Amino acid sequence: MTDVSPPAPQAAQAAQAPPAQQAQQAPRTARTARPARTARPAPPVPYAELHCHSNFSFLDGASGPGELVEEALRLGLEALALTDHNGLYGVVRFAEAARGTGLGTIVGAELSLPVEGKVTPRAGSIDPEAEHLVVLAKGQRGYARLSSAIGRAQLAGGSKGRPAFSFEELAHASAGEWFVLTGCRQGAVPRALEREGPSAALRALHRLIDAFGREAVLVELTDHGAPLDQARNDALVVLAAQVGVGYVATTNAHYAAPSRHRLASTLAAIRARHSLEEAEGYLPAWGSASLRSGREQQRRFFRYPGAIESSLVVGRACVFDLSLVAPGLPPFGKEEGLDEPSLLRRLAEEGAVRRYGSRGSRGNEAAWRQIDHELGVIEMLGFSGYFLVARTTSTARVADPRRTPPSASRLASRTRTLLHSGCSSSAFSRRLARAHRTSTSISNPRAGRR
Repeated sequence: MTDVSPPAPQAAQAAQAPPAQQAQQAPRTARTARPARTARPAPPVPYAELHCHSNFSFLDGASGPGELVEEALRLGLEALALTDHNGLYGVVRFAEAARGTGLGTIVGAELSLPVEGKVTPRAGSIDPEAEHLVVLAKGQRGYARLSSAIGRAQLAGGSKGRPAFSFEELAHASAGEWFVLTGCRQGAVPRALEREGPSAALRALHRLIDAFGREAVLVELTDHGAPLDQARNDALVVLAAQVGVGYVATTNAHYAAPSRHRLASTLAAIRARHSLEEAEGYLPAWGSASLRSGREQQRRFFRYPGAIESSLVVGRACVFDLSLVAPGLPPFGKEEGLDEPSLLRRLAEEGAVRRYGSRGSRGNEAAWRQIDHELGVIEMLGFSGYFLVARTTSTARVADPRRTPPSASRLASRTRTLLHSGCSSSAFSRRLARAHRTSTSISNPRAGRR
C-alpha cells in the first residue's frame, strides 16, 4: 500500500508549530478549495392530468388504476382524471388507490358517438370509426349524471361493447355538471380539422358550444411527438380564440410509464386482431402516451401560454371523493340499538341455531367456525348493509308474490330460506345457483336442455 504521509521531519515540525502557523503552512489548495455546490431540485410545476386511460379501457390501456396513481404521485401531479372508454369500470379501484395519498381524483369517460349513424366496435378494428367525446364530471352531481347517461346508452346498445350514445341526449343529461373536452384526433373538432379543414372544425366546435355551453367546452391539446401534433395544436388554439373558449393541455395517457409502451402496442394489436407487423403503422413509435410531470408538460406546451394552468384550474373544479356518493342504506338496527354488523350477526346466528343447533353442540364446530369467519370478512369489507338489504328485498318479494313472476317468486323464497339458515357464503352461492336452475326448469322445461 502506498504511504502518502509527509516525510517524518516535516510531519514532526508541523506538529510542533502553533495552530495559526499550522494553518498558514497548509497547502494553498486546501485553503482555497470550496465545497461543491449541489443543485437544488426545481419545484414541481402544479398540474392536473385530465385525460388518462387504465386497463379498464380493455385492450387499450396498459396500466391498472393503482399503478397510475403511484406514478402520478411520483411525478408530483396534483390531480388525475380516469377517462376510460364508455364506462366507469375502474373508478372504484382508482378512488381506493388514491385515498389518503393527497392525489385528487377526477371521474370521467371517453364516450364513442356514432359517425353517420354507426359506431365501429373497438374489437376487431385497427382504427375504430367513432367520434370521441371526453367528459369530466364536476363533483358528485356530475358523476351521477354521467353514470346514468352511460348506463342508458349501454342498455340501449343491446349488446356488449356497443353502447348507443346520442349527442342530443348527452347534451340534455349534462345540465351544466360536466366539462367537455374536444378529445384526441378522433374527437369531433380535431377529426373535422384533419379531414375537412378549419371551417368544418369551427362548425363542430360551435355544435359543442350550443349543446353543452361555452363555459363547459374546452379545446384539448395533446402532443405525442407525432409529425402533425404541433400544427394541429396551433390550429386548435386559433379556433379556441375565435369562439372564445378555453384550451387545456393533456397527455391522453394510456399507461403509467414509458416502459409499458411495448405492452400497450401488443394489446392494441390483439384488440384489432392483427399482428404487430400489420398494426405497426397505426401504433406510436415510442412510449409517448405515459403520464408526465407538470414540468415536462410545461416544456412541451410552452407555445401555448396558460394551457398547463387551465388544466389545473379545471382539475381542481372536478376533484371529489368517490366515497361521498355511497348510497344511503336504511338505518338497520337503530331501533334495537345495534349497528349493521351486530344486527347481521344476530340474524345469522339465529338462522344457524335453527339449522345447525346451538353453538358448542357436538358436531357443529366447523359450521360455526365458518360462520364466524365469513361474518368477520363481511364486516371487514363493510358489506353488512348489503346483506341486510338483500334479506329485506327477498322478504318483501315473498310477502307479495304478485310483484314477481312465479319462477322469480320461488327463487326469492329459496333465497330467503338460505339467508335465514346461516349457511356460509360459498355454500349459499352454490345452493342459490341450484335453486335458480330448478326454478328456471320448472317455468321453462326447455331451458335446462342442451
